[in-house]
Amino acid sequence: MTTKLVLDDVHAGDELPELAYEVSATTIVLGALASRDWRPMHHDHDFAVNRNGTQDIFMNTPNQAAWFERYVTDWTGPTGRLGRMTFRMKGSVFPGDTMTMRAVVEGAEVDDAGCGWATLAVALTVDGDVKTECTVRVALPTAVDDNPWTRHGDQWRP
Repeated sequence: MTTKLVLDDVHAGDELPELAYEVSATTIVLGALASRDWRPMHHDHDFAVNRNGTQDIFMNTPNQAAWFERYVTDWTGPTGRLGRMTFRMKGSVFPGDTMTMRAVVEGAEVDDAGCGWATLAVALTVDGDVKTECTVRVALPTAVDDNPWTRHGDQWRP
């Protein structure tokens, strides 16, 4: 039996389980293709190294966004609904890197419309070096019979 995560289960300072993933060239290329990013630095090793001066092809922005979304929704389960996500890339993720995601809950609140929100500080690191910092505002059920996905119009204020 799976327990449903509700807002009362979440407190400032809580740490989410870590996600570590071995990045391959396929991870990077498929992410670029999925986001229709045809720029060669995300699929052409020769271009990335000899023209851009990087060590290899590297993960693009939408691919990283997708990994942040996966990480957060793996934690929330199917009733978690992303409201906002902002991030700042500080370094690149290359094939052969093990990217690790960790997060801490910065706060939990209920807005005026009755929607429950958790704010998370997420970090994507490689070998302990922060490559991307991310802040996520995710809606969580306020009770087991609540579902943020049913909120629309004035009831949804991400």
